[in-house]
Amino acid sequence: MDHQGRFRRAAVALGVPDDEINRFIEHLRLSIWLIGGPRGEPVGRFGGLPRLPVGAEWPSGGNGALPFVFSVDCAALPRVDGFELPADGSLLFFVDHEKDHLAGGTDDRSHTRIVHVPAGTDTEVADAPHPGLVDDEQYEVRAVLVAEFPDWLPRDQEEDEDDEDEDEDDDVSPFQQRVIDERDRDIPHWRELRAAAREIWPLDDGLASAYLGGYADEEFLRMVAEQTLAGREKAGEIVIPVAKWYTHVEQEQHRLASEWISLARFPASEEFYFCSFTIHRDDLAAGRFEHAYSVTRFSE
Repeated sequence: MDHQGRFRRAAVALGVPDDEINRFIEHLRLSIWLIGGPRGEPVGRFGGLPRLPVGAEWPSGGNGALPFVFSVDCAALPRVDGFELPADGSLLFFVDHEKDHLAGGTDDRSHTRIVHVPAGTDTEVADAPHPGLVDDEQYEVRAVLVAEFPDWLPRDQEEDEDDEDEDEDDDVSPFQQRVIDERDRDIPHWRELRAAAREIWPLDDGLASAYLGGYADEEFLRMVAEQTLAGREKAGEIVIPVAKWYTHVEQEQHRLASEWISLARFPASEEFYFCSFTIHRDDLAAGRFEHAYSVTRFSE
């Protein structure tokens, strides 16, 4: 489906100029919510035993076999511009939430695995090395598209509140204020456009089991921004005054938001933890899922 075309037609009907619509579309992302229930065709399954290639070993990390969380049928998922999942086959997610949480968002990726099983591969229901690696409660999920926006539009959780006092408060940083000013200058109809996108792709009233796509985790982007700037300083490429460090981090984080994308976010382990996989666009397009970063936090 031509999602951009559908939104563009709705925006044109509102009388918004084409160039402004184009600028807004650059920042509009669609995330795929995986929701249990009887409505719609199933696109994946949580719990139970995974189907792995015949003869393949159960995915493991540095501390042994990893728990299986869920799988999705890539061919059954809706296609989303800018979110280049494989066209077919299955994606299987394995996460040891407790150990990944203790890793603290470092470059240690031994506690998670994402397995892509290409279409046409001979598969079989895998035998778990021990019972604790699977959730006996299993259920199918369907896909719902939801519009997602960057924080300066602002994001979803702010949209259900009264818009009258929605303008940003006084504690924004100078860089954030500059982004807000640019927004109001370049996309003066951003509220109307955001409402049009939400009407087409509304927040689902169901509780999602996972979220695929959308904007990358902000804390992860901040970590990458800090590491990138520190590395450039160490290499002698730049010198950042201490008083300007936070501003430079904000600028770098803002830039990185266009390069990184959320691959999957989901609660697990009886919802004590919440895991977020983030991947660079180039790695996603190339199917390099081993390059995805995971961050697991306690659920709030």
